[in-house]
Order: sequence, then C-alpha cells, then structure tokens
Amino acid sequence: MQQDREAQREIFDLYSPKMLGVCRQYVKDDFHAEDMMSAGFLKVFLNLHTFRRTGSFEGWIRRIMVNTCLTYLRKKVVFEFTDDDYAFGELATYNMENTHVADIQALIDTLPDGYKLVFNLYAIEGYKHAEIAKRLQISESTSKSQLFKARKWLQKKYTKLNQLEHEGR
Repeated sequence: MQQDREAQREIFDLYSPKMLGVCRQYVKDDFHAEDMMSAGFLKVFLNLHTFRRTGSFEGWIRRIMVNTCLTYLRKKVVFEFTDDDYAFGELATYNMENTHVADIQALIDTLPDGYKLVFNLYAIEGYKHAEIAKRLQISESTSKSQLFKARKWLQKKYTKLNQLEHEGR
C-alpha cells in the first residue's frame, strides 16, 4: 500500500504543474483550477488500471483533466453560444513573440465562456469540430462559428493591448 502512495506522489509531482496549466485553461479562478486538478488526479489514481498503454500516459492524464473541467463547467456555468457578430475594421497584426504567456492567458480569460470553451478544445487540445460538437452537444457549425468569433475577439483584444502599449499608457 505504501508503494502505491509513493508511486502516486511521483506521478503527481511529475505531472501536476502541466495539468494545473491544463485546468487553468478552462477555469479562470486559480483556486477552482487547483480543485479540478485534484479531482482529476483522484480519477487518474482510481482508474489507473484502465490505462491501455496505447498512447502516452501524459495524454491520458490530460484527457482526464479536460473531462473533469468540462464536467465542472457544465454543472456550474450555463454557456451561451451566441450568434452575435463582432465586426471589426482592418486590424493590424502584431508579433506575439514578445508577449508573455500570462498575458496570453489573460486575453483568453476575457473570452465569453462559450467562445473560450470551443477555443481551448480546438486550439489547445486539438479536438476536431465534430468531437467538440459531440462533447458540448452543439452543432458542428456552432463549434466552427464560436471558434471564428473567439479568434476575432482575441485579435481585437490583442490589437487594443498593443495599441495601448505603443501609445505608452
């Protein structure tokens, strides 16, 4: 029994920093993201026997974390998948090489919940629109639309941020 706890501690220590980052992508609040990570690791340890060794262990843990966050979000948040269009004028493209990860995460956190969820699943996790639609119980076209709008939203916010920085504010 002690060996199991030691092995669990090693797994947790090895993967928890990355998995907290995964949870943080879905849950804005650091405290709740940590809760989701803890709940996810509990599921990992309870279901370790189901890992088939056909893919990466880290990928398997990541899927559990994402699913834990999605379950939490479905219970806590009513997502509005909106048809509102965000029309913008011509937007300048800025180089993101000098942008800090925390700044990018802050921009992603400004997304409306529905946009953020689809954006994370598509852009961060690599899910296809058909998979997203099935998981979120929406149409594939709604998934595509939400991703398009999320990108536009982020582009607008990023452009505004850069304009403020260039103006010295």
